[in-house]
Amino acid sequence: MGWVTGVAVYLIVWWVVLFAVLPWGVRMPETPEPGHMAGAPDRPHIWTKVAVTTVIAAAIWAGIYAVVASDLISFREMAREM
Repeated sequence: MGWVTGVAVYLIVWWVVLFAVLPWGVRMPETPEPGHMAGAPDRPHIWTKVAVTTVIAAAIWAGIYAVVASDLISFREMAREM
């Protein structure tokens, strides 16, 4: 896997993990302020979620890289057989 492919895979994994992490710990305010949407979270903790997403995505990317680098699953062989 080249560095461009590695970065692209990491970014895709990062966004997927972000959407999985965003709902964690969401609490709605009991009385929303005027002008605020009723479904908006009280304290979203977005930077904490970004940090957690980065760590989880790095671990998943490392697993993907290990599988690709070890030829455990040879994508080139599968492409040749098609």
